[in-house]
Amino acid sequence: MTDYALKAENITQKFGAFSALKNVSFDLKVGEVHCLAGENGCGKSTLIKVINGVHRPEPGARIGFGSGQSAGHITPSDAKRNGVHVIWQDLAVFPDLTVAENITFDSFVASPLKPVGSRDRKRRVNEIIARLDIDLDPDELVGNLSIAKRQLVAICRVLDADAKIIFMDEPTASLTRKETESLLRIVRRLSAAGISVVFVSHRLAEVLDVCERVTVLRDGNLVGTYPTEGMSQKKLSKLMTGMDVHEEPRGPQTFGETAIEVKGLTRRGEFADVSFAVRRGEILGLTGLMGSGRTEIALTLFGMNKADAGQILLEGKPVSFGSNKDAIAAGIAYVSEDRLNLGLIQNQSIINNTAITVLDDLADPPVFLAPSRLSQLCTSWIARLKTKVSDPRLPVSVLSGGNQQRIVLAKWLATNPKVLILDAPTVGVDVGAKAGIFEIVRDLAATGMSIILISDEASEIHTHADRCLILRNGRIHQQLDPADVDEEKLEELINA
Repeated sequence: MTDYALKAENITQKFGAFSALKNVSFDLKVGEVHCLAGENGCGKSTLIKVINGVHRPEPGARIGFGSGQSAGHITPSDAKRNGVHVIWQDLAVFPDLTVAENITFDSFVASPLKPVGSRDRKRRVNEIIARLDIDLDPDELVGNLSIAKRQLVAICRVLDADAKIIFMDEPTASLTRKETESLLRIVRRLSAAGISVVFVSHRLAEVLDVCERVTVLRDGNLVGTYPTEGMSQKKLSKLMTGMDVHEEPRGPQTFGETAIEVKGLTRRGEFADVSFAVRRGEILGLTGLMGSGRTEIALTLFGMNKADAGQILLEGKPVSFGSNKDAIAAGIAYVSEDRLNLGLIQNQSIINNTAITVLDDLADPPVFLAPSRLSQLCTSWIARLKTKVSDPRLPVSVLSGGNQQRIVLAKWLATNPKVLILDAPTVGVDVGAKAGIFEIVRDLAATGMSIILISDEASEIHTHADRCLILRNGRIHQQLDPADVDEEKLEELINA
């Protein structure tokens, strides 16, 4: 007889006239690692919030934990009492508190009149750290930790709260391959201890590697629940999108003159003696492990950091940037890997986010912005990039990850750049939206724009780059044509 940690049946969730979930059922076995899959906007987060007691579903729903009785709805307190915890993508850790204080925070909040003593706190924290066999210093400020270690703090915190069911929202989106492998080992260790884990990820290879079953949602409907054994990425992509998502390698292209060239570019402690050129219409892949110098080179090209040595040439002429404003004026645009914090102003409207890079151009003399010109610019780019927007006056935070990324692209394309630097442009973007973004990238290259594509995903570089530079320890280790190797070999070279 199967022991279930959770059974949710007939879940319908409406927001006004919109149905975010339509008669969805979901079950989770004790100790199971289960994937919740689907494109952005399919209802994954809504289902998690219903199970976590944040949303109250329509009548007819039943939610039950373990052998207990099911109910039509639950409260957040009910969920916590049954050991349900969610680790959202932003982690919600406190940077100014220590590791130990973060891990025991929930215990303190639950009993504020009985504060946890420092000796007891450290003992409990050390027990959890030993249980997971991880490297964490209880006295270290969380603000000093890497994203990967903050992820571990978040996991330890829910274990301190006696978690029985853990939902992990895009847990590997900002991790290196090595950090991802370490996290997956911890997920397996949690499973072996009888803790059920619901894994939400757009990285399908990880899903098939670590999960036993996958439940697929599409447009608020349950497509089905399937064993991962025998499931392929291609089949799972089709279940998620309803269509075959297949991208052909870019193939031979004809390029124009050199648009940007760097010679012997060096910044102490970050990269050294980096030289390359990108021609008009070319997509240059820049790859390597996290810390190899990829983003640091991009920030220098964008005027955010100053090089200690070397040259940057635009259309054959040496340039020197004192700031990113200088780089923008020269025709360079940079799409940051951190879309949420650096790419967009989440509480501002879609219109304002689109126009922010060209406000001076849209102002009527002497300093007044013309609302009609703002709206016209935004509407134009929404149409050109096929962005799904119900009302451009809404905050950009209401959009899915893929549509938010299109707005980031729009704000930079509005500057009419000669060189576009894309730093991990599909982080947190679902499989269907990825294909759409790269269709835009290829179209931009076809117009003669020079593109530098930074990614640690071998499949993206192999499919979309015309040339590839593999970085290691801040230096160019190897240059190759992706067509000369298969994807598996390229991944091996990147991770060597």
